[in-house]
Amino acid sequence: SHSPAFQALLQAGPRLKLLQQVHGQLIVSGAGCSRTLLTKLVNLACAAGSPLRYLRRIFLSVSNPDSFLFSSLIKSTSKFNFSLESVLYYRRMISAKISPSNYTFTSVIKACADLSSLRIGKAVHCHVFTSGYGLDSYVQAALVSLYAKSGEVGVARRVFDKMPERSIVAWNSMISGYEQNGSAREAISLFNMMRDLGVEPDSTTFVTVLSGCAQMGAVGLGCWVHNYIIGNRFDVNVVLGTALINMYARCGNVSKAREVFDLMNEKNVIAWTAMISGYGMHGYGSQAIELFGKMRACGLKPNNITFVALLSACAHAGLVQEGRQVFASMTQEYALVPGVEHHVSMVDMLGRAGYVIEAYRFIKEMIPDEPAPAVWTAMLGACKIHKKYDLGVEVAEHLLSIEPDNPGHYVMLSNIYALAGKMDRVEVVRNIMIRNSFKKQVGFSTIDIDHKTYLFSMGDKSHPETNEIYQYLDELMCRCREVGYVPAPESVMHELEEEEREFALRYHSEKLAIAFGLLKTSPCMAIRIVKNLRICEDCHLAIKYISVVANREIVVRDRLRFHHFRDGACSCLDYW
Repeated sequence: SHSPAFQALLQAGPRLKLLQQVHGQLIVSGAGCSRTLLTKLVNLACAAGSPLRYLRRIFLSVSNPDSFLFSSLIKSTSKFNFSLESVLYYRRMISAKISPSNYTFTSVIKACADLSSLRIGKAVHCHVFTSGYGLDSYVQAALVSLYAKSGEVGVARRVFDKMPERSIVAWNSMISGYEQNGSAREAISLFNMMRDLGVEPDSTTFVTVLSGCAQMGAVGLGCWVHNYIIGNRFDVNVVLGTALINMYARCGNVSKAREVFDLMNEKNVIAWTAMISGYGMHGYGSQAIELFGKMRACGLKPNNITFVALLSACAHAGLVQEGRQVFASMTQEYALVPGVEHHVSMVDMLGRAGYVIEAYRFIKEMIPDEPAPAVWTAMLGACKIHKKYDLGVEVAEHLLSIEPDNPGHYVMLSNIYALAGKMDRVEVVRNIMIRNSFKKQVGFSTIDIDHKTYLFSMGDKSHPETNEIYQYLDELMCRCREVGYVPAPESVMHELEEEEREFALRYHSEKLAIAFGLLKTSPCMAIRIVKNLRICEDCHLAIKYISVVANREIVVRDRLRFHHFRDGACSCLDYW
C-alpha cells in the first residue's frame, strides 16, 4: 500500500492549488526530497497545466535525478504539449549520462515533431541508433510522425517500410503524413494496402482518409468509409463527424453533409463552421447565414474561420448586404481582428457584385498595412468581370511590383492588356515570361470511378483509352454545336487562330474527364469532377450544353467553388 504522503498526492489529483498544498506539507514533514514523491508530483502538475517555473523548481529540488524522474518529466511535458521543456529535460538527461528508455525516446521525438524541429529530431534519431532502439516499434512510429510532420515524407516512408511490426499508430502517422503534405493519392493508396494486409483501422485512420477523399473528390471511398463506420458501430464523435461533413461537402453532396451534421450528438464551433463552409462553397449563401443564426442561438461563439466561411458564402451567392453585416459583427460584436482571408472575401464579394469602386476603397481604407497579393488578385478578378480594364491594368502592375516572381501575375497582366487592346504591352509581358522561363500553372481535372481516381490534363493522351475518349468528346461537342453552343473567344490566349483556339478549348482537362465519365458510368449517375484551377468561361458554357445532350447532372468543383450543371443551367447562375 502507498504511504500517507503518496495517498495525499493521489487525492489532490491534477489540481494545482491542492498539489502545491501537499508539496508544502512534504517539505515541512521532511519528505520534500523524495524522488518517488516528486516524480508523482511532476506528473500530476503537468496534467494540471502547471506553470513551467514550478516544474523547474520541483526538478531543481532533487539533488540526483534518476532515469525515472527524467523519463517522467520528458513524457509528461511532451504529453501535455510543453514540447520545448521536454527537449530541454532530454538534453539534461544526456548531459547527466543517464540512458533514455524507448518510452523516453518516443516522448522526445513527439516533442520534436510538435515543434517542427527536424534538426533536433535528426540528432535524437542518431542517438536512437547508438542506444540500440533503432528497431523498436514505438520509437519507429514516433520517427515516422516526426519526418511526416516536418515535410520529409520520403524519409518517413523509408522508416515505415523498415518496421518489422507496424502498429495502428505507425499506419496512421504515415497515412496522415501523406495527406497533410498534399499527397492524398498516396494516403489513400497506403490505406488500401493497410486493408489488404488485414490491419483494422480506427477512428483516427478514418478522419485522415476522409480528409484525403475530400481533397481528391473521391466520393466512392468516402461513402465506403461512412458505411464501414456505421456497420462497425464506431462512435461518430465531433472529430469524425466533422470529417464526414467536410468529405461530403467537398465531394459535392451538401445534403448528405447536412444529414450527418443533424445526426451529431455533440457539435463544436469546428463542426458548425464545416457545415457553413459546405453551404458557402456550393453557393447556398442563405442557408449558410441561416445556420450561423442557429449557431449563435445555441450560444456558440464563432471564430475567425467561421467568418471566413460566412464571408465566402456571401461572396459566392452575391449577398452583399448580409456580407457587410457579417463583417461588421465580426469586429464590433465579437472583437475579432480581420485577417487576409476576410479582406479577400470582402473584396471578392463587393467586386463580383459590381461594387468595384467600393471594393477598391475597402482596400485603401479598411486594410491597415500593405494588402496581401491575394487581395489585389481578387480586385483584379472584379476588374476583369466588369470590364474595368484601366483599373485592372493598374492593379495587375501593382501585383507584379510586390510579387515579381509569380508567373500567374504575368499571365493576368498579359490577359488584362489584351482585353484593354494594348497588344504591344502583351508582347512585352510575353517576352519577359519567356526570358525568365515562367510557365502558366498546369490545369488538371480528376474523376473518381469505382473507387479509382483518374487524372486528365489539357490535350492529355496518356490514358490507354485516349482514342475512344477523344472520339466521344468530338461527337459530344458536335451535338452541343447543333443545339447552339459556340466556343467563348476570351477563354484562351488571344493570339491563337480561330481553328487552334477551338482545338485548345475542346481538349481542356475537365471536358476530357467528363467525356471519360460519361463513357464509363451508367446513364442515371451524376458525373463529379475536381479541377485544380478556376473553370474557364468556355468550359462553363460547354458543360451546360453537355448536361442537356447527355441528359446528366454534372458537378464540377473548381479552385473556388462548386458548379452543379443540370438541364442546361448551372447552380452558380453564372456568378463565379
